[in-house]
Amino acid sequence: MLTGSPLEDRPPLAIDKVRYFGEPVAVVVADAEYIAEMAALQVRVEYETLPLVQSPLEAYKPDAPLIHENLAEYKHYEEVYPEPGTNVASRNRIRKGNMEEGWSRSIHTIEVRVSMPQSDHAAMEPRCSTAELLPDGKAVIHSASQSPYIIRSQINRYFHIPLQQIIVHTPLVGGGFGGKAAVQLEFLAFLASRAAGGKAVKLVNSRERDMVSSPVHIGLESRVKLGCAADGKIAAAEITHWFDGGAYSDRGPIMSKAGASDCSGPYRIDNLQCDSLCMYTNHPYSTSFRGFGHPELTFAIERAMDVMAARLSMDPLEFRFLNAIGPGDTTPTQTLLDRSTVGNLPMCIAKLKDMIRWDEQPLIEAKGHFVKARGVCCMWKNSNTPADAGAGAVIIFNADGSVNLLCGAVEIGQGTRTSLTQMVAELLRIDVHKVSISTDVNTETEPQLWKTVASRSTFLVGNAIRAAAHDAIVQLKNTAARVLQLPSAELEIGGGRVYSMRDPGIGIEITRIAFGYKLPEGGTIGSQVIGRGSYAMRDIKELDPMTGKGKPGPEWTVGAQMVEVELDTRDYSYRILQAATVIDAGRVINPVFARGQITGGMSMGLGLASREAFAFNEEAQVLNPQFRTYHMLRYGEQPAYFVDFVETPNAEAPFGLRGIGEHGVIGMPAALANALSAATGIALNRLPLTPERIWRTAHDPI
Repeated sequence: MLTGSPLEDRPPLAIDKVRYFGEPVAVVVADAEYIAEMAALQVRVEYETLPLVQSPLEAYKPDAPLIHENLAEYKHYEEVYPEPGTNVASRNRIRKGNMEEGWSRSIHTIEVRVSMPQSDHAAMEPRCSTAELLPDGKAVIHSASQSPYIIRSQINRYFHIPLQQIIVHTPLVGGGFGGKAAVQLEFLAFLASRAAGGKAVKLVNSRERDMVSSPVHIGLESRVKLGCAADGKIAAAEITHWFDGGAYSDRGPIMSKAGASDCSGPYRIDNLQCDSLCMYTNHPYSTSFRGFGHPELTFAIERAMDVMAARLSMDPLEFRFLNAIGPGDTTPTQTLLDRSTVGNLPMCIAKLKDMIRWDEQPLIEAKGHFVKARGVCCMWKNSNTPADAGAGAVIIFNADGSVNLLCGAVEIGQGTRTSLTQMVAELLRIDVHKVSISTDVNTETEPQLWKTVASRSTFLVGNAIRAAAHDAIVQLKNTAARVLQLPSAELEIGGGRVYSMRDPGIGIEITRIAFGYKLPEGGTIGSQVIGRGSYAMRDIKELDPMTGKGKPGPEWTVGAQMVEVELDTRDYSYRILQAATVIDAGRVINPVFARGQITGGMSMGLGLASREAFAFNEEAQVLNPQFRTYHMLRYGEQPAYFVDFVETPNAEAPFGLRGIGEHGVIGMPAALANALSAATGIALNRLPLTPERIWRTAHDPI
């Protein structure tokens, strides 16, 4: 059996061939954990050494060893374009404008090559799952997952159990960052339960196993060539991305697609060519990570933007302002933008400039051995959701006028469920404390949500809530209209009452009609109020495989970011002094949560940029599979963070919001690299930017 989405290329346990260090080869089931551990030590596996492929560029060579010889036979879904006989799991193309004309207009051209390694999601809670097969045929799965409904659909697909007999429970999850959207341990727990006669089997990753056996953050090698006209406008761009998808595809091809669809960054580039490839390597396989391919593509294009600004002797912020995308421009996928879909990047740049007092100090300031420097970048992100992504919501009124909200959004620390209850309270005009929502998801009782990924939960579920609230209000007004003998169109709801708009003193308490109004002589008008609503993506168009023309999502979130560093030129150690972000959030639903989301993302992005990376030996073994050796940004190393917002409403979203959950992370690697490149005078294009890496680049640039 092979599993996977969008490409079925991965067996739950390795068959014939182990493709990455840490790949599961056997599962031991026992009555106690220590017995299972002892039994696992008795498992003996004989391996034959095979040729290795350790980088996406190496995998792209014509004579590279094939990771998947049977690529042509794999089933695939969604937009994925494998190339059998190669290590290309998928290729997306962007062909926009006239490249010959663009290059002919270019009086300046630059080329930049960058690389970003694989790394770990490092969620606080490791992945875990429990499976039990009941005598009545039901399969009950508990999982720390961002996609309980995907677990249900894939158990149905691969094990042919009817959907109504598959129940997935997801409790409050201890962080995910995209890594828990993948389905892996759930298959193993299910198979183990089946082998144990249906008994409940619990599978919990150790930290080390979570880092090397389960999916990781994707890597990238990229080449960007830019051409600039005499007026400072970008005239042409040619981009190639080679993503390190690892041994299996998982969501790698869709991240590669994102790398193509937003490859230009938030800039107007009328003549554009991009090839974005998801490559198989003998590294751990990759899955969704916060930003979904955008920290990688942004690092590539923003390093090129800084190099071009230097070539033109232009202020790097002014250069970005001059080329900022806006209404009337088109994306790389040739989607025509308006103010609702793209927001206001020039305003973000202007607000960032004021917030960091850009004009009040030099870009580079040297004092003895210490050099202060600031780096900037712009970023954008589209959700890259499937055309049928959607959500449902149910609002159930209780007899005391309080309500219960049912929805499939997973709480992974982002505060989504608080924002959703705020929306319900706002729409029903009741106190937020009267709205209850559980912290766990049960696929048997909650309406389906596609996944809790892509900064889409508040957008999708929020639209479903809007429909459910409207449904509930109509029911309340209809019942109240009959009781008050007034037209329902003349009634309003608020403060726990339904009342006349003309004379607010005429009305009735919701507590008297939430379960129907009881007549004095007997009988009831109306019944329990249960509002139902659903929403699905609209006007999403698949990308043409040859040109990339299409619409990958409903809107783009744009922003501008800055990082300031202080570098010691003696040993290339440095401190990150401050980091700033301004994002067009559409409308901020919860300012405290929004700032927390952005700040947390910035910290994560700085960790990726400055130290986080897997270290591989010549046999592709991960040498740092624990937090002692896998270095992350620590508490005392955090800089001062500054966050602000521009608010340009998105017409399609509830309350005009835009997704912002991932966006703090996106530009931090690029901004840090731009700052350190300015401080050192060296082009720093390989992450992570450790002092050793900077020293080696300075002394051995090749």
